[in-house]
Amino acid sequence: MRLRLRRGTTRTLLVLALLSAACAPRPASQKIIVAAAADLNFAMPEIARQFRAVDPAVELQIAYGSSGNFFAQIGNRAPFDVFLSADVEYPRKLAAAGAGAGNSVFTYAMGRLVVWVRAASRLDPATALRQPSVKHVAIANPQHAPYGRAAQAALRSLGLYQSVEVKLVLGENVAQALQFVESGAADAGIVALSLALAPPLRGRGRYWEVPLDAYPRMEQGGIILNDSKAARNFRAFLLSAGGRRILKQYGFFVPGE
Repeated sequence: MRLRLRRGTTRTLLVLALLSAACAPRPASQKIIVAAAADLNFAMPEIARQFRAVDPAVELQIAYGSSGNFFAQIGNRAPFDVFLSADVEYPRKLAAAGAGAGNSVFTYAMGRLVVWVRAASRLDPATALRQPSVKHVAIANPQHAPYGRAAQAALRSLGLYQSVEVKLVLGENVAQALQFVESGAADAGIVALSLALAPPLRGRGRYWEVPLDAYPRMEQGGIILNDSKAARNFRAFLLSAGGRRILKQYGFFVPGE
């Protein structure tokens, strides 16, 4: 009788413990809103997935667009927590204007340019910009997109700007410039290597890397706008070996390599 009583008591205590654990309040999920340059369109989902694996209490909400447009929106108090720009000068200007947490500007990658054509195109991407048959060349709008400004600089450096200027089709950002080529609205585009290497585009196009000395160094940087432990943890992951590995996988140079 005593043995049965002990076993029954043990079962009761176990059930109570499980119920208590199930009813215990879980740590509140934290959300940080990230404004990300369009060239991160494919790398960021993988970064977010792996970050969530190591910090499951933090949820990332990511918006993609041109860095210049985000810069203007942040100046008008858009509610972003972290800004990842294709040009580190935008975060530096925000910091100089008093935006963001102190000393929170950081460099996370170096961007690279490629000329991209559809897989079905007869064009050689290395010579496409010189071909008279090319009627439209897509680039990001240089007014607010760092990749557009870099593309302009590359065309000038390669001695092609005068002949290509009338053919230019401007995308709102570098991702849209690539979409123009993919859809057939443009014959070729000068876009980010990170987009050309993205898994959804493998086999759908061919590219030629624009020589690095043909355009200014594309130092990509970020800033924490609303300081929090979650935002700092995200920055730490992005700059960690795991974050750098993902960036390299998607065609970025990383600082120090």
